[in-house]
Amino acid sequence: MARPLDWFFHPGAARRRRMRRIPLSPSVGRLRAMLLAVAVVFSLAAGRAIQVQAIDATDVAAQAADQITVAHDIPAFRGEILDRNGEVLVFTEATVTVIADPEMIRTNGKFDQPMTTKDAQVAATAADRIAALLVAHLGGDLEAYRTSLTRAGSRYAIVARNVSAATFSAVSAALRKDDLIGLYKESAPTRRYPNGTLAANILGFVDEKGKGAAGLEYVLNATLSGTPGREEYETSPNGKIPMGTNVLTPAKNGQDYRLTIDAGLQWQAEQVLAERVRVSKGASGVVVVMNIKTGEILALANFPSFDPNDYGSYDTMDLQNRAVTDAYTPGSVQKVLTFAALLDAGLVKATDLIEIPSRVRSGDQWITDAFPHTDDPEVMYVRGIIARSSNIGAILEARKLDSNRLRDYLLSFGLGAKTGIGLPGESAGQLPGANMPGYSRDGVAFGGSALAVTAIQEAAAIAAVTNGGVYNAPHILASTTTADGSEQPLTTAQPRRVISAQASKEVVSMMESMVAFNAAKGSKTFTVDGYRTGAKTGTSKKFDKACGCFKGLVTSTIGVGPVEDPQLLTYVVVDNPQRGGSGTAVAAPAYRDIMALALSRYGVAPSKSTSPSLPVYP
Repeated sequence: MARPLDWFFHPGAARRRRMRRIPLSPSVGRLRAMLLAVAVVFSLAAGRAIQVQAIDATDVAAQAADQITVAHDIPAFRGEILDRNGEVLVFTEATVTVIADPEMIRTNGKFDQPMTTKDAQVAATAADRIAALLVAHLGGDLEAYRTSLTRAGSRYAIVARNVSAATFSAVSAALRKDDLIGLYKESAPTRRYPNGTLAANILGFVDEKGKGAAGLEYVLNATLSGTPGREEYETSPNGKIPMGTNVLTPAKNGQDYRLTIDAGLQWQAEQVLAERVRVSKGASGVVVVMNIKTGEILALANFPSFDPNDYGSYDTMDLQNRAVTDAYTPGSVQKVLTFAALLDAGLVKATDLIEIPSRVRSGDQWITDAFPHTDDPEVMYVRGIIARSSNIGAILEARKLDSNRLRDYLLSFGLGAKTGIGLPGESAGQLPGANMPGYSRDGVAFGGSALAVTAIQEAAAIAAVTNGGVYNAPHILASTTTADGSEQPLTTAQPRRVISAQASKEVVSMMESMVAFNAAKGSKTFTVDGYRTGAKTGTSKKFDKACGCFKGLVTSTIGVGPVEDPQLLTYVVVDNPQRGGSGTAVAAPAYRDIMALALSRYGVAPSKSTSPSLPVYP
């Protein structure tokens, strides 16, 4: 009996099988074709799988990761700027930019799959509801929000800027409560100046990109800015993937700075200056209050000023710091420096007598005094040249000193060079060169021409010759605090002696003689109650390049106190006043008020003695 498989394995059967052709039905043929096609498809799929998973696995994975990976910079918080007492003058607020994803709102997050009936219902009103929610929390225009939220084909639309982090948290909570999606935030810290115009010309401002554009913000931009961080993470339509890749490089915040400026005194100086400029109808004014023992600037006021929070609304001329940028002819304040040089050189004494004619020739011009002479010549003590502000007397006495030596003294006092105070746009002023002609030396002697100074230069120079003859470079930065919290004092130039201590004492005495002379005439213009002080006024003509003529005035008053041991200096300059034609009439009242405030504020002990007899005339 034949076995079931003999037919397959018996050679004869095999020959009979090859020879026999069994016809196939149509249905069987179609089935065979279909199976063949399926086999081909599976073969192709397998090949592609091998390519994706083995041959191109790295590239494919990278492409997929790129499609779901989000990367963005994390802004560093800009460092704070504080006054000498730790009061915050500038800080950075944690604000955000609110961003919308219009496509997410339109599809309720269903980008690559069909929307359900519920999705469609939510999406139909989502933009309107989110817009209303934004108005409730941020204010603003409903339609403007709706336009941003429904921008066709967009995945990124800025909805609002400078929104506090706390406010955005409230917005997010409201979104979650109403099951709405499509809003997120980007960190965008905002620079804040809480005191408005206070010290604005010192602090400066940052531009729309957050970069320092003026003042200390500009000068210290590199260290104030810090270093941005970066975050990379994987995301889906529903937000960040919890177990996905997340790489975070933290931002490094900028350094903080503490200034020598006293915010309280700065505010008082600004108010007094503003009133003086308004009353005199001046173009502008500056005030410098300085600790002459250290060179610390306690106040540096400008008027007009500006609000750094809205700097674009102000005249560009008001954005600068005129105390360091504007050079002018100092007028008779310069006589203090002339006599500091003469006294140190041993060429004059305050008690010397001098005959002063009614006029003196300088070059091709005649120089006169601003006060009438009762005699010709008029005889007075050398201290009277300061007390009465005699141009002629200053010229005659300065001619005793070689012009190059006078120039060397002025250079040592800091004229003709930047002080290095650390504020942008500082001018070096102007000082005649070596071997200046006689008429230039005459002009320098009484501050009428031939030289130009900045307020900070002149203040530092007068401080030096009244501080026992030691120059301290003016400075405005006290210390810096790094990101790790360590505070480091900022070094300044080493003090240097410019005149002898005895010459300095005589300079102070000559300045006191001006205060005493005016007080004896019944004028309290320079008198600071409770203190013996020394002062000097300045009035100079302004040269107008447009007309090639002198047009307008610069008026000023400078002083130190107390004269027994000078501690503080105050300098007030008012440019181009329309009411009042002298430093006495225009600047002196502001000088007196600010000096009184400063001496009292810093607890400087009142004078225990009265002014000695300092006669002007024999």
